[in-house]
Amino acid sequence: MNPTTSYDSLIFDLDGTLWDSTQTIADAWNAAINQFDFVDNNLTREDIRNIAGMPYDAIYEKLFPGLSTEQRQELQKTAAELELEYLYKQGGEPYPQLRQTLELLQPKYKLCIVSNCQSGYIEAFLQYFDLQSYFTDIACYGDKSLSKGENIRAVVQRNNLQRPVYIGDTQGDYDASVKAQVPFILAAYGFGEVQAEVPAIAALADLQELVSTTA
Repeated sequence: MNPTTSYDSLIFDLDGTLWDSTQTIADAWNAAINQFDFVDNNLTREDIRNIAGMPYDAIYEKLFPGLSTEQRQELQKTAAELELEYLYKQGGEPYPQLRQTLELLQPKYKLCIVSNCQSGYIEAFLQYFDLQSYFTDIACYGDKSLSKGENIRAVVQRNNLQRPVYIGDTQGDYDASVKAQVPFILAAYGFGEVQAEVPAIAALADLQELVSTTA
């Protein structure tokens, strides 16, 4: 591996890339829905998968288009609170060999997470699996309402990353990497697909071999 061309850092998407929390989120949001008489949706984990990667505010506009702005904001506030409560207690489903893969990668690369989630969500993932020590930095939409591309670029700049790559599972992830001018690797086992020719992994554990040979 040529040290002048290899990646020095790996920036991960979270949902569909490192874990699948869709059932926990569906349970939390349904609990929130049950607190209001102006909405009667019953969300499934497939509903949550279909909005994965969208900015948090846009999700509620898509799922609840019939609500007024005030109703949507009220529901979103309650659902967000319950989501974090549920995630800190129940977590989500990690993709196979998550910890083992991070243990292999962390000595060689700076590891970061950028997600279009609310503040506290990435922290819930890290705390539930006790993974805080593996990651150099995190950023999300909920921090400053920045797009994923802007957050990728911010992580690159503040950590002085010279040869980063973004790993994600949706077209939105790819588009964000293009905006940030960062190479992309597709987590083909995740929620979405990408309309571009990009390197891909069929399992998270495949990442170590790919990044050591692709740059």
